[in-house]
Amino acid sequence: MSQVVNDFLHSESAEPHILRTKNIIKKYPQIRKLMGRNVNTFPISLVLVGAQIGMAFLVANQEWWMVLVAAYVFGAFVNHGLFVLIHEFTHNMVFKSRIANLWGGIICDLPNAFPSSVSFRKYHLKHHAFQGHHDIDADIASYWEAKLIGSNFIGKSIWLLFFPLFQALRPPRLKEIQFQSKWVWINVLTVAAFDIVIFMLAGPMALVYFVASFFFSVGLHPLGARWIQEHYLIAPPQETYSYYGPLNKLSFNVGYHNEHHDFSFVPWNNLPKIREIAPEFYNNQVYHESWTKLLLKWIFDKELSLFSRVVRNDKGGIKVSKSSENDFFKGMETKEGLTTSAAS
Repeated sequence: MSQVVNDFLHSESAEPHILRTKNIIKKYPQIRKLMGRNVNTFPISLVLVGAQIGMAFLVANQEWWMVLVAAYVFGAFVNHGLFVLIHEFTHNMVFKSRIANLWGGIICDLPNAFPSSVSFRKYHLKHHAFQGHHDIDADIASYWEAKLIGSNFIGKSIWLLFFPLFQALRPPRLKEIQFQSKWVWINVLTVAAFDIVIFMLAGPMALVYFVASFFFSVGLHPLGARWIQEHYLIAPPQETYSYYGPLNKLSFNVGYHNEHHDFSFVPWNNLPKIREIAPEFYNNQVYHESWTKLLLKWIFDKELSLFSRVVRNDKGGIKVSKSSENDFFKGMETKEGLTTSAAS
């Protein structure tokens, strides 16, 4: 591996999860029993969507600064939880029907003010299949983006604050991902119609609350450190990191990121059990215990930047064609009990 200041950490090694998954399954075959779907995720989603709508009406007549405070201390946590549940629907871990999971994700998207569920589904599946491939993995910053932000605390703070906007500018470089589809437009029109209804019934401050909750939930907030935690090189060359802190209880165990990449068809409620069954595979990895501490480290540590990521030119991973989402999920349910990330 080699790294320079203005480039990523280049690797010729395969992504780390395939081999570890096979080794864990070989030693602990009972982990297969953790795989499956959790239909209880859907009613939880409805409760969170209802909570955001209710809060939007409560703050509709408040001053703008009170709306922002409500979004930071309450709305961000609810929206972040909804993002995690969108992730569950993306992996078809709620319903058996792909269409039902698509609609479940769109419902979770309603309080986000901006449609993102279906687009996230498209690039996230590629992220699992081709982790670290710059031309396919949308989780990695573009070169212009990394050079623009640099490693100073002002640039990185602005990047986190407007993280959704920067991420929305990455698709043009992802030539192998077709973002236009019928479901993308269904997502857009559904969320837009919902925004209009909320505006008419509750007024502009309700929408301000949704927008602020959206940006805080993934941006300049302790919850935003989740994006740094998952794959930024705090301890290179390790390229995937878990978080085992208390906010997992409010975030549906999304911090168990190594576990998720190793077993991507294990629902959120079973992720901690993977580490309990196979602790020697995870306790020897570098992991985080505080998103707040990580957020401050990311902002002020000049050695960390958007270039602090592993990239690989060899696709490797799982060969997923542009139109084979169903095959992707079938791979996660192989008779051998391996997840897609472990299939070769």
